[in-house]
Amino acid sequence: MDSVEIAGRQVAFERAGKGPVLVLVHGAVSDSRVWRQQLGTLSDEFTVVAWDAPGCGQSADPPEAYRLADYADCLAGFIETLGLRKPHLLGHSFGGALVLELYRRHPRVPASMILVGGYAGWAGSLPMGEVSRRLLYAEQAARLMADGEWDPMSMPGLFSDLMSAQTVSELARIMTDSRPVAARTMAHALAEADLRDMLADVDVPTLLVYGDADQRSPLTVAETLHAQLPKSQLVVLPGLGHECYLESPERFTHEVRAFLRTLASPGLP
Repeated sequence: MDSVEIAGRQVAFERAGKGPVLVLVHGAVSDSRVWRQQLGTLSDEFTVVAWDAPGCGQSADPPEAYRLADYADCLAGFIETLGLRKPHLLGHSFGGALVLELYRRHPRVPASMILVGGYAGWAGSLPMGEVSRRLLYAEQAARLMADGEWDPMSMPGLFSDLMSAQTVSELARIMTDSRPVAARTMAHALAEADLRDMLADVDVPTLLVYGDADQRSPLTVAETLHAQLPKSQLVVLPGLGHECYLESPERFTHEVRAFLRTLASPGLP
């Protein structure tokens, strides 16, 4: 992997292909390796860049006080440092909220947004009781990670029967490599974020991709976002869950490619 320095911290990334720029932003307790399929299939038509968020993969750890605005500023700095002009931003789960926060703080950066199982922050999309339960789970998981005892399969609603055995093993291995600081900071960032006040001001084309069997970001979340984002379109993938891009990468990639083909975007300078 390559890396760049952003605000004094190393940020690792993978890049493949040539064409309009698509930046892939992974979810929490994860890293850029989850995008292996998309780096391969979409690089025939796009410059695909997948970062490791601070604290994830091969990127340096953030401070404990890091929150969604800090991640967004880091992502904007990453895009600027690499010279990526008007990229399309694709974020999964935590990454979807991060892409929205980036738009709030840096609205001139993205050409479009693709939110996959995303939220307007947990506080902006989920009942407070559910937010509290998820935050408690994340704190417990971080403590277990520190002792090497956390089981990724214990995360509610994440793994589904639609994943192949190989994909289940691969995702579990990636998640097992997660570090406690990332688990805590990402969970607190999501738990504290409520992005509802900025949704009506989003002025770029936005694709929402959700599985109708998603237990972590259910269709009610998707439908609410769709109603509030002026230039959004909602694609529902029947039978798929929160990790739809892993459960059926062919169907997912088809929808992403179809959306991006309708948009004009410059590539790398």
